[in-house]
Amino acid sequence: MLLNGVKIVSFCHFLQGPACDQYLADMGADVIKVEPLQGAYERKWSGADVYVGGISGFYLSANRNKRSVAIDLKHEHGKEVAERLIASADVVVENFRPGVFAKLGFDQQKLNQLNPKLIFASASGYGSSGPLVEKPGQDLLAQARFGLMSATGGQGIGPVPIGSTIVDQHGGALLALGIVGALVRLAREDKGTRVEGSLLNSAIDLQSEPLVNWFAGGITRDRLNRESNLATWFHAAPYGVYPARDGHIVISLCQLMDLATALESEELVLLAGEDRYEKRDEIARSVRSGTARFSIKQLESRLDRHNVWWAPVQHYDQLLADPQLNHMQVFRRINVRGRAMYLVNHPNRYDGNVPDLTILALEIGEHTREVLRELSYTSVEIDGLIACSAVVASEGSEQAWSVND
Repeated sequence: MLLNGVKIVSFCHFLQGPACDQYLADMGADVIKVEPLQGAYERKWSGADVYVGGISGFYLSANRNKRSVAIDLKHEHGKEVAERLIASADVVVENFRPGVFAKLGFDQQKLNQLNPKLIFASASGYGSSGPLVEKPGQDLLAQARFGLMSATGGQGIGPVPIGSTIVDQHGGALLALGIVGALVRLAREDKGTRVEGSLLNSAIDLQSEPLVNWFAGGITRDRLNRESNLATWFHAAPYGVYPARDGHIVISLCQLMDLATALESEELVLLAGEDRYEKRDEIARSVRSGTARFSIKQLESRLDRHNVWWAPVQHYDQLLADPQLNHMQVFRRINVRGRAMYLVNHPNRYDGNVPDLTILALEIGEHTREVLRELSYTSVEIDGLIACSAVVASEGSEQAWSVND
């Protein structure tokens, strides 16, 4: 794989940092997840209270292909283990609040002493300095503070959050991108890099197109006020979501006359020569009236025939049967402690292949002994570290999980 031979030590929890690590682990990096003795936060919480064989769905969503070690970073001997790990690594990633990693004894000066060529990457809520640096950073807070929620809704609709932790996930991808760039620099210049990512920058980056249009066009808030069918404030109609007799569809790009013909709508024929942005509300209302008369199957035939870009609105319970998702191997069926479940696969293909799932650390510290042996600790020393609670080592079972093809 692309990152074989790259060693990454991760001091990450929640989602932004673990998502970053997971992308890199899928690409072949040896990612060692350093957890506290009681386990990372994402082991103890899960959306909708979902646990599979006692394992949090939250944890399973962002921690594949990583080895787990459990270390007490406040313990003298635990800190020594962490220092030895850092000295052996190409990359260290952390997503504590700004300043916390330094207070634990791992400031930039210490990291430079341990490993002068280290790539040191941090994920935070709002960056490493500034007026918000002490505030909690979390996906919903970022959606609200940085415009995403207000623009998704609108003046007449009210703020609408995205129904996913989109800022966290994108933030993880951006941080992984920065780390890969730093690895190229390390290979080319033999020099480390300080990489910083944040939810702030992730939320803003997600809105590059609308923000550039907003500021360049001198837009005011009244432009956010639009018919509820319209997907965004900055696209011309009919770009949006419309009802069918048995569900909903979205309509993207098309010629309005083509859409009018497909829907047999005289109203749309009359609007076809109008400015589609200035008349977006009237057009949306006419499209809504037109689509509501047909089933999704009828709309499929009509819209395809007239080259209208559209798609059905699918629910989660329809995705596993989607033929294109199956063709692209988007989901991976696995067994966890006797229960079948699905993971979302790595989003890219390399030489036509989806990266394998080779590691799933179900237990806290499942690889502690293995990793410590690689750091040249003897069995006696490892037993001593466990006995004094500097580390925790759990023995994972090979039968605890399996890929179900």
